[in-house]
Amino acid sequence: MNANGTAGLIADHLPDWQTGWSMGAFGALAEFHQDAGEPLLVDDAAELTRATARGAIRFDPSVVERLQPIAYETLSPKLHRWSHAVALCLPAEEAACARRSVLTELGPDTDAILTPNRMDRLFDMGLSLANCDFCIRTADSDLLAVLRANEGRSLFEPDNPAMGAILKAHPHRVAITRAGRAEVFQKIGGPDTGGVSPPGPHTHVLPKLMASGRTHTANTPIPDEMVPVAFLHPGNPVIGPLGEDRPFDPDLHERFQALLAAHGRPQLVAVKRRVNGALAEGRGCADFDPPDGRHQRAALRIALRQIVRLAEHGDDADLSQLATSWRTVFDMPRMSDEADDEAPGH
Repeated sequence: MNANGTAGLIADHLPDWQTGWSMGAFGALAEFHQDAGEPLLVDDAAELTRATARGAIRFDPSVVERLQPIAYETLSPKLHRWSHAVALCLPAEEAACARRSVLTELGPDTDAILTPNRMDRLFDMGLSLANCDFCIRTADSDLLAVLRANEGRSLFEPDNPAMGAILKAHPHRVAITRAGRAEVFQKIGGPDTGGVSPPGPHTHVLPKLMASGRTHTANTPIPDEMVPVAFLHPGNPVIGPLGEDRPFDPDLHERFQALLAAHGRPQLVAVKRRVNGALAEGRGCADFDPPDGRHQRAALRIALRQIVRLAEHGDDADLSQLATSWRTVFDMPRMSDEADDEAPGH
């Protein structure tokens, strides 16, 4: 990796409002997103830091060059879509965090991205995540009294009032990993937000998913010895910022394919090249030997979805028809058990 490798990758994407970011684990995630033209409170490329009034993200410059970027694509349950991201990974032993299992006061958050928050109190929520200390931060005296009265207990004990107090008070959430930190200032998704996560920076804490103990979904092709400590989510060519369908954007598609070629797992990139080559030659699927393995099969299906969208965008009816015929064999609804959800980083 060259001196500007991963740091350069992060610095290139931080100013891009279409790129989202996340830190956390499967079921507990902090996400940072921006709107086009959104005012910035911090914009420090040298320190790999960016903040708005809704949230903030900072990478540790002393760590980033040890991060291994792994670009990947995943299937959507909707057969005209796919998701993509770049996982920033460390070996499991380097990625390990405190893994506290009970609510724990950590003191003032002297590392807070915004100066006014540095005297606010930081509490580890005790989610026992392998790769993230998932915290809340507050100066609210009423919430502090409840948190301190229940320190040392699991937030998920049935009679623990702390979680209810957190949901009512909407403290900042802070996900801290070996890569850096993501901070969310907006309200927690729930009754006060209409039952959905607010647009822009937000968090998810989903105990049923956390119970798996996974750091990432099984559909993410990360080598077993590596653990993600952050994700970047470049703009998706078929999915808009709010999860809506968007007209196919060939520029966003081309940009991510370049990332995939540079940072994707070689065996999955090779599957896509083989599929693209076969269709470029006008071959039918009868003599195509499909790959083995969950991630390899997903790469085949994603390649076909992309070829159809590219052909439709380019008014290439013959290629669209040929790719569609392949999809009737390799990418049918009955195969959707390998599809991922489309929440970034899950």
